[in-house]
Amino acid sequence: MKEIFNGEAPPAPAALAAKVRTLSPSMTRSMQRVAEAVADDPAGCAALTVTGLAELTGTSEATVVRTARLLGYPGYRDLRLALAGLAAHQQSGRAPALTTDIAVDDPIGDVVAKLAYDEQQTLADTAAGLDTVQLGAAVAAASTARRIDIYGVGASSLVGMDLAQKLLRIGLIAHAHTDPHLAVTNAVQLRSGDVAIAITHSGSTGDVIEPLRAAFDRGATTVAITGRPDGPVTQYADHVLTTSTARESELRPAAMSSRTSQLLVVDCLFIGVAQRTYETAAPALAASYEALAHRHSPRGR
Repeated sequence: MKEIFNGEAPPAPAALAAKVRTLSPSMTRSMQRVAEAVADDPAGCAALTVTGLAELTGTSEATVVRTARLLGYPGYRDLRLALAGLAAHQQSGRAPALTTDIAVDDPIGDVVAKLAYDEQQTLADTAAGLDTVQLGAAVAAASTARRIDIYGVGASSLVGMDLAQKLLRIGLIAHAHTDPHLAVTNAVQLRSGDVAIAITHSGSTGDVIEPLRAAFDRGATTVAITGRPDGPVTQYADHVLTTSTARESELRPAAMSSRTSQLLVVDCLFIGVAQRTYETAAPALAASYEALAHRHSPRGR
């Protein structure tokens, strides 16, 4: 498994929980046990040596170290320091420890409270883990693109259509493709100066990867919005924007909970583009508002 640590500064304590939630599904089962332990009890794990954590999780010292590196820390000592910081945040009330799953017999009031908490946590995790350098590069490419193609299926297709509509309203040429055949036939027409954006929470959706690869092969700038930074889709992405997701449950699978974080990333991308193209974006946006207002007014009918 490819380790995320690349010599950069390790993530801040506030971002540790987000990293665990994002990367845990792609870890081996033994590494998941380590990640779950540090997420569930950061204070307790911070007090353990590498040997102690290995014994607690039924793994090896090597597995603990590999998990620390995958989470972005040079070694276990650095992870312990982050755990101590996270525990301090939680004790001060600034970072809740755990969320709870929705049960079949939960009262509707509890469902609302749990969903609201999970949505808030998902947004916070996504913001904490979003690489602003990668985001800035994607914004720069989209701002000057001849055209922008967006690929997504299922729930991700709704996010793709949302992004395309936003970009169209500021005068950019953007298309959201939900049909995999049309996506590929359009992707092969792209070239340098164009941008292709793939949205897939799993990072392994073939109908999204195939057109992105075609766009990549033809020299377009490619962007992946995914919850799996080590997923297959990133092989063909010049820029990767990582999303988080609320904890899955029987009643709320990843396909549903991932939309919240995807929409946040899409909004960040759009606002960045609107800022860079403000001189043309502002008049275009005003014109679209005026056209819609005229259409719905009694005189416009």
